[in-house]
Amino acid sequence: MAAVRGATMTHQFPTLSAAQKKELHDTALRILAPGKGILAADESVGSMAKRLAQVGVENTEENRRQYRQILFSADERINVCIGGVIFFHETLYQHSDCGYKKDGASFAKWRCVLKISDANPSGLAIADNANVLAAVYKAMADHHVHLEGTLLKPNMVTPGHACSTKYSPEEIAMATVTALRRTVPPAVPGVAFLSGGQSEEEASVNLNAINTCPLAKPWVLSFSYGRALQASALRTWRGHRENQSAATEQFIKRAEAGLQRLVQFGGQCSVVQCGLAGEQPRHTYSVVVVNSLACQGKYNGGENGGGEGGQHLYGPSHAY
Repeated sequence: MAAVRGATMTHQFPTLSAAQKKELHDTALRILAPGKGILAADESVGSMAKRLAQVGVENTEENRRQYRQILFSADERINVCIGGVIFFHETLYQHSDCGYKKDGASFAKWRCVLKISDANPSGLAIADNANVLAAVYKAMADHHVHLEGTLLKPNMVTPGHACSTKYSPEEIAMATVTALRRTVPPAVPGVAFLSGGQSEEEASVNLNAINTCPLAKPWVLSFSYGRALQASALRTWRGHRENQSAATEQFIKRAEAGLQRLVQFGGQCSVVQCGLAGEQPRHTYSVVVVNSLACQGKYNGGENGGGEGGQHLYGPSHAY
């Protein structure tokens, strides 16, 4: 009787050392520490052209630098809700007016984008897509990728922009968590959702529903938002230097929550609950980080779909 031997993969690079594996794992956990998520600021030059055109600003390198400076100038209030920032290649080598961290990055992002049109994806592609995540993780396992040092950044399972049927946050959460449970190994420390054209408020409410979904979830479920964290700041800035401070405050407000007052949890303020458990409470009560609350399942909603935070951020034929 013959036995079929499993294929072994050849490797161009040496196996990771225990110290390297620990560093990767620690980085992943630090990025998605309790109440924290990712600021996605890696829009390409083409994507920035569309973003800046919305507020009448020319798409120059200096204008892109000034806009991103608004985000990166946020003070320590942002530390309780942002665990990592994804840069565009151009930004990594730029400087703010006060300077950036010396060239170097603690993590990298890899992505695969599928374009949807009248002809694409094909029926075969749709059927195959159901197995994409599982196939990707199988390939990663074959190549001995250290899953404990990775994070996944997918869409939530939301209806298409042209879909006339409205689904509740709870239905979106159930579909999203079910898809993850069927495909993503529990060794992956966390999942950071992109906002995918949702309004700032929708992205927060749906993330909250995902974290309160009554299914077992072995991963940290957090955010990696671009438009859903930046839209209000961009509208405030509009290319004028004198608006930079106000725009930065808008960014912090979306992160920090002028929308919802803090309720005390066991005598400790929300800042402690958002991941600074070693610090003494500084206020009896405060405002809380919207998405920080949402990734802990504690956000009750603030704008009910109205106001600037309720404006849809969908763009047809969006490209990265």
